[in-house]
Amino acid sequence: MKRLIGAVSAALMAFTAMPAHAADKVVLMLNWYVYGEHAPFYYGKAKGIYAAEGIDLEIQEGRGSAATTQAVAAKTADFGYVDVPTMMRAAIKGAPVVATGVLLQTSPMSAMGFADKNIRKPEDIKGKTVAITPADSMTQIWPLFLKKTGLKESDFKTVAGDGQTKLNAVINGQADLLLGYVMDQSMKIKDATGKDVYPIKFADYGINMVSSGIIANADYVKANADLVRRFMSATTKAVEAAEKEPKAAAQAILDANPKGGKIDTLTQGFELTIPLYRTAETKSKRPFQVSDQNMTDTVNLMVEYGGLDAKAKENPKAFYTNDYLPKSGS
Repeated sequence: MKRLIGAVSAALMAFTAMPAHAADKVVLMLNWYVYGEHAPFYYGKAKGIYAAEGIDLEIQEGRGSAATTQAVAAKTADFGYVDVPTMMRAAIKGAPVVATGVLLQTSPMSAMGFADKNIRKPEDIKGKTVAITPADSMTQIWPLFLKKTGLKESDFKTVAGDGQTKLNAVINGQADLLLGYVMDQSMKIKDATGKDVYPIKFADYGINMVSSGIIANADYVKANADLVRRFMSATTKAVEAAEKEPKAAAQAILDANPKGGKIDTLTQGFELTIPLYRTAETKSKRPFQVSDQNMTDTVNLMVEYGGLDAKAKENPKAFYTNDYLPKSGS
């Protein structure tokens, strides 16, 4: 009996000495260099929200949504945070990617210029110069904005260049406005000049389409269903926590990346992002719970104006799933 008790005790001691199950290493690649919109991911990691779900999160900066989508399709990143319409273009061409949660359900696209120029409505764009980046997502939707607001291309001038050239054009006075995201380019201009920017938002003129969301490789999702659920649970909680503490969330960016920007504009950029999380249909739901109608509307707009293959309209649900999101209140 003594030998039996000793053996049991030894076994128990050995069991308790065993290391806990290692956390799953997960790589999240962002759509671009870090800015305020990305605050929830850094805040979730800093607050241990991902660790509580058994996830060791590595956040990598991206070089555009198309490049991040390619990385996820090739499984060099586990998840991506990208422009969902950009992902749709890749998916319809055969890339094995799917959105596991759509965070920005209202478009951040806008035409923006310095606030002191008093360009507040589409009519004010007449006679002005607009800086664009040819073939980017905003320039593709721009004709729809013109149609919705009664503007003609002959009403204004355009100058074209890459993303930095477009910013410089407004900063240096070569253009009055640029096409940009309300929480991104506006903050870069303010960082560079200290001057406020006013955006004329596409969404205010009936252009209803989604923007950024989480994507994953479709085969990865099937093979790692539990991990995908835990990741989306942690990310949902991270967004909810960041919404309550915008400045602390923005500070988490700088704690991880001291060259990631300035606290004031990172905070303001994130605060401008929060209203984009929900539509009238999802205002009572947790983050990422996109409606079928919103996604269908987005697909239809992308087919008509964004260069998406018309066959996408046959099955909009092929591009996204809400099945891995936490339920309300959980």
